[in-house]
Amino acid sequence: MSIERVTSYGNINISQEAIATLAGGVVSECYGVVGMASQKLVKDGWAELLKKENYSRGVVVRKTDKGMELDLYIVIGFGVKVSEVVSEVQKKVKYVLEKTLEQDFAAVNVYVQGVRVIG
Repeated sequence: MSIERVTSYGNINISQEAIATLAGGVVSECYGVVGMASQKLVKDGWAELLKKENYSRGVVVRKTDKGMELDLYIVIGFGVKVSEVVSEVQKKVKYVLEKTLEQDFAAVNVYVQGVRVIG
């Protein structure tokens, strides 16, 4: 599943992997976010932190009747207000993706997979 555009110069296809990597980069810049997490919890409830090249494992992009939807799996820092961090992640990711890809996103769902002590 990808975003497809037809222009006078030809066709443009933006892969799901590219969308996920872009979203992961935006998330990692947000205050209070330690990093992206894998969708699946590792044994004993620990979330695996992902490196830049694996951000797509922490992002799910899907097309629904309402439009494009994004699921983000993150790990946040200890001592930050969870609701504020999640709200900021949703707003920033939605804004950057819509401006960069010229595609509306119906929903940006954030799943906090864990809390880590920063420092």
